[in-house]
Amino acid sequence: MKVVIVGGGVVGLTTALQLKKNNYFANSDINIVAESYDDLVSYVAAGIFRVGDDYSGPTKNITRKWINDSYEFYEQIQKSHESSVAGISKISCYMYSNIAPIKHHWMKQVIPVCRDITPNEFNLVNGSWKYGSYLETMITQCSSYLPWARNKFAKKNNLNAQYVFLYCKYKMTIIIYRLNECGTKLLTKKLESLDELYDDYDLIINCTGLGAKRLCNDSHMIPIRGQVAKVKAPWLKVCFYSELDTYIIPGTDGYCTLGGTRDFNSMTTDICQHTHRSIRERCEHLLPSLTKAPTVKQLVGLRPYREGGVRVEIEKTPSGHRAKGIVHNYGHGGYGVCTAPGTSIFAIKLAEDVFKSSSSSSKL
Repeated sequence: MKVVIVGGGVVGLTTALQLKKNNYFANSDINIVAESYDDLVSYVAAGIFRVGDDYSGPTKNITRKWINDSYEFYEQIQKSHESSVAGISKISCYMYSNIAPIKHHWMKQVIPVCRDITPNEFNLVNGSWKYGSYLETMITQCSSYLPWARNKFAKKNNLNAQYVFLYCKYKMTIIIYRLNECGTKLLTKKLESLDELYDDYDLIINCTGLGAKRLCNDSHMIPIRGQVAKVKAPWLKVCFYSELDTYIIPGTDGYCTLGGTRDFNSMTTDICQHTHRSIRERCEHLLPSLTKAPTVKQLVGLRPYREGGVRVEIEKTPSGHRAKGIVHNYGHGGYGVCTAPGTSIFAIKLAEDVFKSSSSSSKL
């Protein structure tokens, strides 16, 4: 079977990783097609595993499963010898508010510790706060995670090349191995429409994020602009959140992300120095030690938000084409890094059910 995943960000690459783990598709040839593997909103995201109460799938039970599956995926990597190279580590987080108690509807069901903060913990930051919470969670540094994922595919392709080299001496063994180790290729191409892929693949998985607005004519897709600053503050080991979308998140790469903004329906990717000053002022007011942290770079990303919730569903392709369907997996908003593993598992299961059903019908 030949499968194409459209989109080279965290959702697309995580979907490819999950696809190779699925027994039904494990022996498939997989192509990943993306316009770019560098200019991605995934690289702007701080990557902390914190899913807000506004995140939603088609039902509460499905949403909960997406989040649970995602946490389990990252936790398995975090506990393995690959945690450092994949950029996944544990981290603690303090959140402060004067508006209302912080509920953490989704988070308290998956993370090991989620509690109200103690009176002394209010003194960790500047300001007078009424409410606060403490979390023990994880962080995924996409500047490490995405290359790690791409390297996974490269290793499999190199393994295939090694089998070909040994072919003459171990003929039967090589044939068996090659059947079990199909390659994964990363292709760079700008698509004008998904129907360009209908006759080349058996299955199309659409992980295009904001690109789905054009490729799928999805009017529910709305960009939410976010600007952040990366600063050098190696002494910071925990995260801090407060009001006005203010956050301080240490990364696994030695830099700290200061944020942020949430500009609804803005396509502007230019850096705004006024916004940068505002971010620094808010973060430095919360944590005065940041006045000593020099800015290393400034970034802007467009969160792929979808009105009505994340779209993970299957769409049948027109008859007469090779492709049996398109599985959509996009619209994660600011929670793409957090929930990509869970939505990917769900998307692949939808595809598996369609192919099994089609196979059963043909036998009848």
